[in-house]
This record gives sequence, structure tokens and C-alpha cells, in this order.
Amino acid sequence: MSRRAQGDAPESVNLADCDVEPIHIPASIQPRGFLLVFGGPEFKVLQASQNAVEFLGRPLDWILSRTLRQVLGARAAELILPSLKSISEDSNPRHLGVIPIGVEGHEESFNASAYALRDVRIVELEPLRDLSPVSFEKVYPLIDAFVASVQATRSVEELNRLAAHEIRRMTGFDRVLVYRFDADWSGTVIAEERNEVFPSLLDHRFPASDIPSQARDLYRKNRIRLIADANYKPVPIIPALRPDNGAPLDLTYSALRSVSPVHLEYMRNMGTLASMSITLLREGELWGLISCHHAKPWEVPFQIRAACELIGQVLSLQLEASDHHAEFERRIQLKSIQVKLLERMAAEDDYRDGLVRDPELLLGFASASGAAVVAADRCTLIAETPTEAEVRRLVEWLDGEVKKEVYSTSSLASVLPEAERYAGSASGLLAISISKLHPSYVLWFRPEVTQTINWAGDPRKPLSNQDDNVRISPRKSFEKWVETVRHTAIRFRQSEVEAAVELRNAVIGVVLRKAEEMAELTGELERSNKELEAFSYSVSHDLRAPFRHIVGFSELLRESAEGRLEPDERGYLEIIVGSAQQPGLLVDSLLAFSRMGRQQLNYHRVNMNELVDEVVQSLTLGTKNDREILWRVSSLPVVLGDVMMLRQVVQNLLSNAVKFSGPQPEAVIEVGSTSDEREDVFFVKDHGVGFDMKYVDKLFGVFQRLHRMEDFEGTGIGLANVRRIVMRHGGRTWAQSAPGEGATFFFTLPKGAAPLPEK
Repeated sequence: MSRRAQGDAPESVNLADCDVEPIHIPASIQPRGFLLVFGGPEFKVLQASQNAVEFLGRPLDWILSRTLRQVLGARAAELILPSLKSISEDSNPRHLGVIPIGVEGHEESFNASAYALRDVRIVELEPLRDLSPVSFEKVYPLIDAFVASVQATRSVEELNRLAAHEIRRMTGFDRVLVYRFDADWSGTVIAEERNEVFPSLLDHRFPASDIPSQARDLYRKNRIRLIADANYKPVPIIPALRPDNGAPLDLTYSALRSVSPVHLEYMRNMGTLASMSITLLREGELWGLISCHHAKPWEVPFQIRAACELIGQVLSLQLEASDHHAEFERRIQLKSIQVKLLERMAAEDDYRDGLVRDPELLLGFASASGAAVVAADRCTLIAETPTEAEVRRLVEWLDGEVKKEVYSTSSLASVLPEAERYAGSASGLLAISISKLHPSYVLWFRPEVTQTINWAGDPRKPLSNQDDNVRISPRKSFEKWVETVRHTAIRFRQSEVEAAVELRNAVIGVVLRKAEEMAELTGELERSNKELEAFSYSVSHDLRAPFRHIVGFSELLRESAEGRLEPDERGYLEIIVGSAQQPGLLVDSLLAFSRMGRQQLNYHRVNMNELVDEVVQSLTLGTKNDREILWRVSSLPVVLGDVMMLRQVVQNLLSNAVKFSGPQPEAVIEVGSTSDEREDVFFVKDHGVGFDMKYVDKLFGVFQRLHRMEDFEGTGIGLANVRRIVMRHGGRTWAQSAPGEGATFFFTLPKGAAPLPEK
């Protein structure tokens, strides 16, 4: 705002200047006292308020450049000089006491206070007027009673009501409000004490523009401000600029500082001709105000103001203690929940299973109505949430645009407009990212809470036009104006956000620990595999040799004694040969199964119809002539895989279908497939002997047989090979059957590019 004489009529004020109006350097003061600026080692007067002439009875030219002792007298100098020399810069004003100042042969008493600006001292003096003077003896019992009441009060609401009551009782203002700032710097009246002069403003909200940022900064630094008369005429400071450095005088800590014309107009529009504000701080930051209003000019003695300032400090400390107590209890609760969640995660192979095992525990962690644990391969929804598609879109937004390890909002729709569709379940969001490489998140949701806000006047009309100039126009009406706010949720507390950070770090710790354990197990498995491979070759060599000898010598015996053996004896030899050959087949199958897990996959495009045709032809040539097999092969897709291994899958499944259809003279075997966007599903169906589904879990295991060897030959390793090959391709296997009704075996192969080469 452009500088001008403070006594002039209000000029046009540009809205862009509102938040930068230099209200801390108004170059004038209120007339209820006078101001002197002292500098240099002799404490000479550098500047003075124009009304110092009236209080001191000396011309302004005489006052300027005189020393403190000359201007205020020897007694005053002796009382205040030691304090002036010890005041530090940027500290709250120090009360220097009541000092006598000699004026034309008699002395008058003044309340003196001072603050420092580098090498100058600003002294403010207010006369002890006959306004029902209050002594310390009268003020102390009031403060003592208030402190005692505070100690007996437990609720924050009652504390605020008590403070409003005591401030009004001590000051006599018509209305006293306790006003709390919200996160957007709008403020709500949360306690009130009044007479019938003013209407109630309890639960009314005031827009942030009513107290701009630089005014809030002054409230934070200077704990009390009195405006005794909204129609006062500002008293200029002479000279306007400091003679030592040419800068305006900083009145940030001044009790007499003049007020912005816009604020005085605001007061008059409200019908408030006197006001006093007492700052409430929380951890050094502005929490709220105690705001006092009077319908006519109203002076508050210095001692009463000091008592009110002390009450404000006591209330600030008590509010801070109450907040800390509530936060401490919540943090203890959150820590307990976190420990339980970690116990569950540590007990599971996948931490996500531990997180969702106790839904109430996960929801209670953030006082949420819904939660989701999301990764690329999995999305678990708990209680009231958006749909899976909406949650995955939300994760895409978090991962692509927000990119924060921890994120919270109480109005998701305001930052992600599409979230308005599911505001009922997810207006509030707290999210933690578990991985920087993949979109993996834990989300908590809070539902929409529709709010009705009672504004003290319409907050949407802060401007008016005057002579084609846009100017700040304080609201002229403070009648209740109701607004309904939607798409917002209860805000996540700071303790909950901080606990989410701790949980994220703990989850990552669990994941890393399990990764280390897996790496250790992988190393042990590699060593075991090498030992098993060596053992397999040793067993193969040691077992094969004696069984080959048994088979060889049995056949030699049969040839040499051909004519001399009885039929029973020839049968015994056949049994010996067959029994000796079976272990060899088992050893070969075991070695093949072992190699299957180590063999490198060579991916190519494989025409499954051609592959099935090759296997069918080889099986047909080996089938007994007295059996007829009807093959029904549907059109099969082309897949990506290792052709030799996939041939073993088809060979095992089709040969099993032929084998277990043996009792039927005419066997029907079907081969077909279905597809979706992720995978191809193949099946082989026969109408043979089938099996009982209660044994299905054994079906794909090594050496697991559901039928007697005497009925159906085989080693019991074929289906184990099928599962291992399909799993290495990224697919799945399963079966369906019933005794006497045939069996259907399924396997899948994923679509898309080949997996990365195995190490």
C-alpha cells in the first residue's frame, strides 16, 4: 500500500497489496500514550511522537536530540536506564515499571515499556489515568483464581469458556471471543462471553482475508494489542524516517502502534469502536486469539492488560499441554497397533497377508472406514472403499503425479476431480508407498463428512469499486451466512501421518529382511542342488550297473537253459528281468526330472496344433492294434515357449490319457483351449477310469500314484514333470475328475514377451 499521512481519509487500496501492506511501519501511533526513540551511548532522542509535546510540556524541537535524562528527568533515568541497556533485540516489550516524569514543577506517573532495535531503544509511556486504577494487589487474586480454575478444568472447551469469562470480568468488554485458526487461516469462534449489546458469534467462521498474513505475523510476535477508539486520529512520528539509517521505524513490538485504516473501517462496520486481541500460541505458532469487542471507546489500564496477557499465556500453555496429552495417547495407541501389524507381517511369507489378516487392526491404525493393499499382482480391499478399478487408477495417480512416500488429504476430490464419484467412501486419503521400483501402496480411506459452516457474513464479497478503482472493502454485514461444504473428510492427525511414516519404514524393513532370508535360502538351495546333482549321478551309476548285470545274466540264463526250463521257471525269469528294468526306468526319470529344473529355456513361437499332431502320431504307432482311439483336437493357439519342454508336457498328458483309457475298446481323447487377455488355457480330456478328487493334491507330486502299478504301468514322475515345465513358463496346472467318469488336465501359458533369462 502506498504511504500517506495516517490521519487522511482512506485511499484506494489495491487487492494485490493487501497481504503486503506494511502495517508494522505505519509511521504513527495511537494517541493514548507517547513514544520516544533513543540512540547512541548517551541515549539521545532520535524520534518522538508528535503528542510528546503535550505530555512533556516541551517543544518538539527541544525534545529531539536531548538525552533521556534531560527529557524524562533524573529519577526516571535512574529507574529505566539499566533495563534499557540490557534489552535484547527482537524480544517482547519489557515493562519498565511506573516512572515519574517531572512536568512544569510537578510529577506525573507513567507506565513505561521498551523494546530494542539494534542500537536504538523504543520507549512507550502511557499515563496513569483515573480510570478505576488497578493495583497489583487487586490484579493478582484475579490471576490466581484463574490459574486455580484452569488446573481443575480438563476439557479444552471448558478452558476456552473459562478464559473468555475471566477476560470479560477483568476488562468490562461487551463481548469476548476465543477464536481458533484453521489450516487455511480462516477462523472459528469456539467460546464466547457477552452481554446483550452484541449478537452471538459462537460457532461462526471468519474468512482468512479478515486477518491477512502480515497481521498474523504481528500477532505471533506481539502478544496483546489494544485499540481504545476506532475513530482515533493517528499521531505521526517525527521525523518519519530514522535519522541514523533513513529507514521507517519498525513498530512490530509497539503497544501503541497505529492500525491499518482498512481494519478501523472493519471495526466500524462491525459496530465495534474498541477492541483488544490477546495471542494464543501453540509451540511458538499462532493457534488463535482472544478477541474483545466494545460498542463505544474503551480504555483498559496497563495492569489489566498485563494480567490479560498472562492469562493468554497460561491458556496457551494449557491448550498446548492438552493437545500434547491427546497426541501422546494417540501415539501410544498407534504404536501398539503398529507392533501387532509387524508381528503378523513377520509371521507370513508375504507381508501383505499379515497386513490384511486382521482388518479391524489395519483400519484402526488410521481411524479409517476402508483400506486397500495394492501391488501389480494383487489388490486387497477392506471394508468401505472405491472399486478395484478406481483404487488402481488412484495408485497410478499417486505413483505418476504425487510421487510421495507418504501422502494425506482430507479432500481428495479437490486434487483429483474424478474422486468426486466415490467421495462417499474416500474423501479422505492416507497413502504410503512401499516400493520405489513398482507401484505398491497401502491406502486408508475416510468417508465424506458434510459440514455446515456459519460464516460471520458472506465471505465472497471482499471488494468494491470506488471511482473505477478496486479497493479492499471490509464486510459491512456480519449476519450469519450458511455454507454447506461437501467432499471433505475428517483430517488425518499429525500423529497418524507420522505413524504412517514409521509403518512404511517398518514394512520396508520386513520386506528387506525377507529378501535377505530368501537370498540366503537361494544360496543354500544352490549348494544343495549341486550336492543333489552329484548324488544323482553317483546313484545313477551305482544302481544301473548291478541292475544291468541282473538283466543281462537273466537273459543269458534264459537263452542257455531254453529247453530245460519249465514254464513256471521261464515266468520267474521274466519277472526278474522286468523287476530289474523298473529301477533303471525310475533312475532315468529322476535324472530327467532333476535336469528339468536346471535346463535353460529357449523361447520360440510354438504351433500347438503341430506339436499335438506329432505326439498323436507317435502314440498311434505304439498303440495295440485291437484298440481304437478317437482324437478330437480343436484349433489351438500359437504360444511362446521352449518347444522341447512343451513337447514333454503334451507327450505326458496325451500318453496318460491313452493309458488310463485302456479298459475301453474305443477311447475318446479331446484336446482344446480357451484364451483371455492374460493367458491361454489348454486341456486334455479322456473318458477313462478317472480318480477321486480328494487325492488331487498328490497328483502332481513325484512318485505319487493314484492307481496300482499292476493295473497301469509308469514311474509316477510324468505329471511332476508337467507341473515343473509349466511353472517355469509362468503357467499353472490343475485337474478335474471323478471315478469312472474320466479326467481333464489343464495347463496355462502366459501371453506376451518371454520372461527374462534365468540365472
